[in-house]
Amino acid sequence: MKIGFAREAASAWIADHAGREDGFRGAYFSGSTIGLPDDAELPASSDIDVMIVTAQDAPPLKPGKFLHRGALLEVSFLPWNQLAAAEDVLASYHLANSFRTDTIIADPTGHLRELQKEVSRRFAEREWVRRRCANARQKIENGLRAIDLSAPLHDLVLSWLFPTGVTAHVLLVAALRNPTVRRRYLAAREVLGEYGRDSLYPDLMGLLGCAHWTPERAEHHLDALARTFDAAQAVARTPFPFRSDISAAARPVAIDGSRELIRSGFHLEAVFWIVATFARCHKILAADAPAEMRLALAPAFEAVVADLGLASAGDFARRAEKVAAFLPSLWETAEAILSANPDIADKGC
Repeated sequence: MKIGFAREAASAWIADHAGREDGFRGAYFSGSTIGLPDDAELPASSDIDVMIVTAQDAPPLKPGKFLHRGALLEVSFLPWNQLAAAEDVLASYHLANSFRTDTIIADPTGHLRELQKEVSRRFAEREWVRRRCANARQKIENGLRAIDLSAPLHDLVLSWLFPTGVTAHVLLVAALRNPTVRRRYLAAREVLGEYGRDSLYPDLMGLLGCAHWTPERAEHHLDALARTFDAAQAVARTPFPFRSDISAAARPVAIDGSRELIRSGFHLEAVFWIVATFARCHKILAADAPAEMRLALAPAFEAVVADLGLASAGDFARRAEKVAAFLPSLWETAEAILSANPDIADKGC
């Protein structure tokens, strides 16, 4: 499927559904495809991310992933107040990239287009790039401090994994790259190679705990995840924010996309999303599955976590400390990338 066709499907859904809702303030494209032309092929393991801007300060649960006119959409809500000022968007690493180019689908008030023009004009200014790097670093620090070592294993894994994974985003932001979610480590590896900083990449893998994994080991865990995924999506009832990621429509992204990475020679880069999806499946199972199913599927999850070197709450605490201790080196590398990036300019240049 061409990306242009998928964008048309998303625009049609907005017009037919979201655009008719009270409080609708606009919509725009986000995610990994925003920099690609309409005639590019949309991989089967990718979706089209759409943000719906709403006047509600506390939006309802996001629609998530679903098929519309054959295209896999990922639809989320964003409160209008988060887009009130260009400076707020420019300082936010997860918002700014979507406004770097014209991604607007609908803009009934005209505010989104004015915002996009201002963010685009100032996006590559050194001050704002550094602020976005700091925003990502702060997210790591806040996430590590929030880890609850007494939480169930699936929650403990998620609370450690996501702030650890933001280390890749700090580098991507410094390089003016899209802070992608599932393929973040592959993108970070490419950035480090481009800027002659390859030596940092083993440290990222060490913090994740998978530097010793072989392709065979990664595929073994992926096979176990596939069985867990199918079981979880079959019983899922509780409306978790990520529930649509564990669904038949999303299986090509979570399972096939990870297998594609492994078989392309990037097995370490597949680990982050394998583990994240495993933990999310078990959060669903804990809420919605019968006890015998949970017991039957638990060993595979425990095995993948053990293969990351995390056998106890103490291990999670020590790994979090290592991530925190790594941040000065990460920041030094981000500053070096920022300084060497020819597309970053001082204000007014």
